[in-house]
Amino acid sequence: MHEEILTLAETLSGASEDETQTLALFCTAAEALWRRRLRGGVTPEECREAFLCAAALEAAAAMAQSRGGAVRFTAGDVSVAETDGGQTAAALRREAERLMEPYAAGDGFAVLGVRG
Repeated sequence: MHEEILTLAETLSGASEDETQTLALFCTAAEALWRRRLRGGVTPEECREAFLCAAALEAAAAMAQSRGGAVRFTAGDVSVAETDGGQTAAALRREAERLMEPYAAGDGFAVLGVRG
């Protein structure tokens, strides 16, 4: 699965050749994160497509943050550059959460009411 996640993350992040090693580490961490978050009894193979995409999105988010705000990629004749990596990272992580919602346990965050 790792190679598939890395291939997707390279496309999503627009990682340069110099960034590939760092991105591979982010992919390893993202894969481990989503394995831990799976609901009991659910395997990555059971939600393969969502799992691969979510891990790649998480790795791309980490790459965006590590660049200190610079996101860039080229597709054919079109180049895209963005200066706020934090916003990009947050959007990528939201999409990963949305994809994995049916398969992942909660992240431990809850809002509780307080009687006043």
